[in-house]
Amino acid sequence: MSNYLRTGMLIAALTALFGVIGLMLGGASGMVMALVFAAGTNLFAYWNADKMVLRMYKAQEVDENHGSGVVRRYASMTKALARNDGMPLPRVYVIENPPPNAFATGRNPEHAAVAATTGLLKMLT
Repeated sequence: MSNYLRTGMLIAALTALFGVIGLMLGGASGMVMALVFAAGTNLFAYWNADKMVLRMYKAQEVDENHGSGVVRRYASMTKALARNDGMPLPRVYVIENPPPNAFATGRNPEHAAVAATTGLLKMLT
């Protein structure tokens, strides 16, 4: 089962739950209000979730001409991997945080971002 299908099913289930709760609390008009609210929050999350998580971690965008040697190599390696796979270049971020961690976010390859913590980058050779 594709990730898009699973995500769609989860969003549909949560939207239905909002509708049922709205129906229980406010009748038919409560259900309509709850479904409109759910649709609005789903659209907001679809367009802004990547920006929100990067802002939450105070991620700084970097490129091959920015930062220390390891940060430049990280950005260069990400660019090379994307080019070799025929994918659009994701935005590259660094998060000031000692524990090693990394994640990718974005709604599709054209709006993707990858982030790594300074703790992870210090572990790389």
